[in-house]
Amino acid sequence: MMKLLSTITLALLCMATTINGQTIFDEELQMPAGYNPNTVLLPPSPLSLQVLFVGQTDMVQTTPTYGNPATEVPAKEWHDFIGFTPDNSGQSLGWVSVNHEMQLSDDFIGDGGGMTVFRVTRDPATDQLIVMEQTLSDGRTGKFFNVDFVNTVGITGMNCAGITSLADGRIWTAEEWAVGGNGEMASWSRDTSDFTIGVGTANGLTAPNGFPGFNGETVKSYENLNWMVEIDPKEAKAIRKQYNWGRQPFEGGVILPDNQTVYLGVDDTPGYFTKFVADTPGDFTSGKTFVYSEDAANHWIEIDNTDLNNMLDIISIATENGATMYSRIEWVTYDAKSNRVFFAETGRDKPGSRFAAGTAAGATLAQHHQDRAAGQGTSATDGAYWDYYGRVMQLDCNTDEVSVLIEGGPYFEESPAEADYPSNHLSSPDGIHVMTIDNQSFLVIQEDLNGTSYGRMPAGVSNRTCEMYLLDLSIDNPTVNDLIRLTAVPTGAEVTGAISSPDGKSLLFNAQHPSSSNPFPYNHSLTMAIHGFDKLTVNDLKPAFSEESTFQIFPNPTSQSLHFNKVADVAIYAVDGKRMKVYRGVKEIDLSDFEAGIYFIQNASGQIEKLIIQK
Repeated sequence: MMKLLSTITLALLCMATTINGQTIFDEELQMPAGYNPNTVLLPPSPLSLQVLFVGQTDMVQTTPTYGNPATEVPAKEWHDFIGFTPDNSGQSLGWVSVNHEMQLSDDFIGDGGGMTVFRVTRDPATDQLIVMEQTLSDGRTGKFFNVDFVNTVGITGMNCAGITSLADGRIWTAEEWAVGGNGEMASWSRDTSDFTIGVGTANGLTAPNGFPGFNGETVKSYENLNWMVEIDPKEAKAIRKQYNWGRQPFEGGVILPDNQTVYLGVDDTPGYFTKFVADTPGDFTSGKTFVYSEDAANHWIEIDNTDLNNMLDIISIATENGATMYSRIEWVTYDAKSNRVFFAETGRDKPGSRFAAGTAAGATLAQHHQDRAAGQGTSATDGAYWDYYGRVMQLDCNTDEVSVLIEGGPYFEESPAEADYPSNHLSSPDGIHVMTIDNQSFLVIQEDLNGTSYGRMPAGVSNRTCEMYLLDLSIDNPTVNDLIRLTAVPTGAEVTGAISSPDGKSLLFNAQHPSSSNPFPYNHSLTMAIHGFDKLTVNDLKPAFSEESTFQIFPNPTSQSLHFNKVADVAIYAVDGKRMKVYRGVKEIDLSDFEAGIYFIQNASGQIEKLIIQK
């Protein structure tokens, strides 16, 4: 599927009906005499789409902040991570937590990034989600709530990805933004005096939540950013900054079902893969912190996390001790069936100079980067070494060996035209999540394109359109040809945040920073849900075509997506023969904006199929 066409954006775009040098379809369908279109009826897709939360549109309830009273203001944008905390009481499905990566100075909602939380239940009649009205213990009432960082742990910065604990649904948000000094915070016009953990103040406000072992120790104001931060989604407030996991430009992480082992990703080049093991399950204030090294005897190098100075300087210490370098580790997830941890290495066009600096300081090169560079006739520390597409890595928890699960690509020196663009093409995997479909594990892979050249977008297309794929984790040595395209997001947006609902029926995801020229609401950051995964089988995920070379469509009837057995120019006609829409060089189209009914679809060779759309 070419990257311009997506489940959402096709409903927004008015496609041209004639293009120079391409097939011109008649305005009215001329059915050949005696022609009887073949109609093969197959079950329609059970999937449906719902918009849940719209940035700068939905109103969030705030706490008293910076001396201002509690109020309601429009939610921040740049939705990134989504956390889902199950409601074990049975009174609802649970609490949804959404990060905001956008950096803003705001007198009411707090500076830096931030989070919004809301509670959802499922409508038994439609299976869609309902955002519930609720009242918190601090008196706030409404549907959407701003998470209070200012009055609990100090400010927060650029909340990117995070963690939903697989053990109990506890939530951590990642402060990714690398802050090197107080001067970088000056534009917020707040107090930048030193911060004393547990008893001090930040930005003129008392931040009482401390950390055992570090209470009373003082850090610079900017040093109180770039941590993993635990929040309470039920009360919309931060709990503590996770000082014993180290200060790094964090992206993602996962807490295993043992409620004791944590794996963490760092969005940097070099970025290090980190592990924390709690002394007591569920208590993450005490335990051991490690960084990964391919060359170390047991692969994990312990860093003393009882010394706050070590945690403030964990990157330098990891480098000096030979930690293995990766290029932008993004999200981290876990598959219990195979006992594997996966992390996205989104890549960087030319990481060689950064690897060279890390090597000179003592870090080690990942073997797959050494092998890739050798294949390019260079070294991984050379400025010519390229890594345009990134990959997904895997850790075998039984052996602690890290290897490549799937490489991005395929590689193009020059981007192909849209008509020649491959159906599957993976660039810059970022968000990842393991979900179960039909009792089988699938990896959900989301793109955040580093660029549009080298085939990351078709030739002549500069607007990024990111896609979301499923990968069957039972496949050995998978390639991009094994990816199943699930959806894409509006032009300009990153697709991120994918997480399954606790009942397995829905997949929530975000469209971050879409183009402002898109129609409402697709010109705002969105949190959306795809419903119906409990009704899917593994076979439903793969278009079924016969071995014949004739024009074929799947499924029929359909409610949303329609697949073709080959890339084609096609036109859709109403039952009365009037042309409705033309698509160029496609292998899949979105029909969500069509009414239910009978249609005809014709390809450039004049072959006609009868199409049934059901809603």
